[in-house]
Amino acid sequence: MARKRPSGDLLDLLRRYLRQQTVDPLRSVGRFLLFGISGTLFIGVGLVLLAVGGLRLLQGAEILGGSWSWVPYLLVAAGLGCVVVLSFTRIGGGRGLDS
Repeated sequence: MARKRPSGDLLDLLRRYLRQQTVDPLRSVGRFLLFGISGTLFIGVGLVLLAVGGLRLLQGAEILGGSWSWVPYLLVAAGLGCVVVLSFTRIGGGRGLDS
């Protein structure tokens, strides 16, 4: 004859199941978002610094002085536009969290 199990086992089993199905996935999503947001901020700040540095380098060129002083701004804006287009073409190419 089978021994009667105390109700504490059922509560423990339920508690472990709820943790497995709710808390653990939320932790992994939180970690994913933390690394994603911090990586985005670092890449964004680095891109802005590179753009300002490139603009300053182009402004120092004597060929682009006088009436051609608008060209460095156009070149940097075109470069940043290319980065934006490249980023949007790459978004959605991944498989998500389950890959």
